[in-house]
Amino acid sequence: MSDARRQPVESAAVTGESRDRASLTVIEPTVTREDVDSSGCVGAVAYPYRIYDAVATIERPLLSNRDVEYVVSVDRSRRLAVRADVFPETVTDTVDDVLVVPSELSDAQVRDKAEDAVFTWTLRKVAVGSAPELTFERSVDAHKLFWIASRPDGDVIVDSVRGTEMPLTD
Repeated sequence: MSDARRQPVESAAVTGESRDRASLTVIEPTVTREDVDSSGCVGAVAYPYRIYDAVATIERPLLSNRDVEYVVSVDRSRRLAVRADVFPETVTDTVDDVLVVPSELSDAQVRDKAEDAVFTWTLRKVAVGSAPELTFERSVDAHKLFWIASRPDGDVIVDSVRGTEMPLTD
């Protein structure tokens, strides 16, 4: 696509608020801050998510309706919806020395992202004659924690749920 036809993209600058201590609803970590191997202090970053338990109902002639279930996780900072395996357990926790990333999406925009994702996933899975009916059984607003760890060979970011880590680069 030529530059002349490209639509302007809204900036997604991450200018979160660093806090000494914050009480947050978080997706329960499998890797705690104390579990992270570090040669210095371990900082925290909290990303905002809304997770939906969704059902797409497909009408079928001569047969009963078919329900297809999804768990949709909308990253409210990076503005994207992804499929999740399970609806996560959440806990309210006080997190010390944390950078809380702000949400870039309104509640309506988050719901639109989730609806678009469920609709697309359903069309990829099932041949439908009409638009599926979408319902959201439950939802939760929660933050996912990432640990920033100092290491002799460079800083890394550790996903508190999956335990994966990636080097931080400039």
